[in-house]
Amino acid sequence: VKTLGATTLSITHDMASARKIADRIAMIYGGKIIWIGTVDEIDRSGNPYVDQFINGRAEGPIQMNVLKP
Repeated sequence: VKTLGATTLSITHDMASARKIADRIAMIYGGKIIWIGTVDEIDRSGNPYVDQFINGRAEGPIQMNVLKP
């Protein structure tokens, strides 16, 4: 893709894959882009939503709806 000068868009929740294939990452929450940056910048974004998501934490600003059996 790079040699062709093309752009691709991948949508995933799999951060390990995203880190391997992406140059830049955008995070969407509530239907809006809340953060855009490089793969290297995401770990130090300073954004609590991004931090909660990439670290897989239940606690934080993203509300988790857990279904009980």
